[in-house]
Amino acid sequence: MPERRPLGFGRHDAATEEKDPAKDEPASMDDRAAAALLPERPARGHKGTFGKVLAIAGSLDYAGAALLVCRAAGRAGAGLVTLAVPESLQPLFAAKVVEATTMALPEDDVEEVDPEPAIARILDHEHDAIVVGPGLRPGLATAELVRMLLGVPDADPAPVPMVLDAEALRSMATLGGWWTGAVRPCVLTPHPGEFERLREGAGMEPADAGDLSADDAARRAAATAAATAWHQVVVLKGAKTVIAEPDGTVTTAPFENPALASGGTGDVLAGIIGALLAQGLAPGPAARLGVYLHGTAGDLVRERLGDAGLLASDLPDVVPLVRKRLAAIAERDRSGKRLGFTLRGAEGPAAGAAPTDAAGAGERA
Repeated sequence: MPERRPLGFGRHDAATEEKDPAKDEPASMDDRAAAALLPERPARGHKGTFGKVLAIAGSLDYAGAALLVCRAAGRAGAGLVTLAVPESLQPLFAAKVVEATTMALPEDDVEEVDPEPAIARILDHEHDAIVVGPGLRPGLATAELVRMLLGVPDADPAPVPMVLDAEALRSMATLGGWWTGAVRPCVLTPHPGEFERLREGAGMEPADAGDLSADDAARRAAATAAATAWHQVVVLKGAKTVIAEPDGTVTTAPFENPALASGGTGDVLAGIIGALLAQGLAPGPAARLGVYLHGTAGDLVRERLGDAGLLASDLPDVVPLVRKRLAAIAERDRSGKRLGFTLRGAEGPAAGAAPTDAAGAGERA
């Protein structure tokens, strides 16, 4: 019988599960480990305090991807979100976003960004993190824009971190040796199909990687090898999402949730991680916490709706509730006080909790 655990927030006493060398298993995120990563929210903070996200996303055919990124970034705590789109599409997107602002990127054809002047405008914009890729129009111009984003430093003392998803990843697969020219700290968020294309483009022979959808050991090994070779954080999405860091650290999220096999859930994850980067987290912690917020939000929606019918737009509004509960756990740990709920965890279901099937994060390829 598979292990069963409660949905939502059960009991979790260990900060992380220690590696067992005999089993060669990585650390696994839990409520307390996630709570410890939450960025501070000072009482006198303002929108600039909590980070500015620039989302380069969306096209006429995939407008929803850009809207999901922006909403997720805002719900994950970013103070300001700006959506950058081709200038011919700015009126369309400006009418759709409410809290986010928009920025027009120069075009050399309708809907096709002109990379050099677009980069100049992007670098002139004030932001703390970039999310690039969801819903972008495929093409050589997009690939060149991604290449320049990776390799052109900001005017700030340190390059602004970046999340790369969807079309950005597909573009990178065509840019041989892209990692050798990358100056930004990045988080790559591929599903297994995108990851296989990235590996193939990098000459890493993906055919030998094993089943990157179902084989957990193969997923961990492949993601770790890629993160180490590329010197970037790799989030290999799917059931039990793997977060691999350049120093060899590998973390597995505890979630398996078929309800998240729905278009747009990966765009939400990209927006969440981008918001956490903008709030000052390093790429590894931002990826770990982002996956956990996303997966737990998916758990809570699945508990209400079941394992089918979840829409990506259901997730962003649940993320602040997850964050609120994790903040209470962090406060309990700081003060030593006991709160009126228990933590999800290693000692089994909370007292009186009915067992349910496991659920969690990951977009299916």
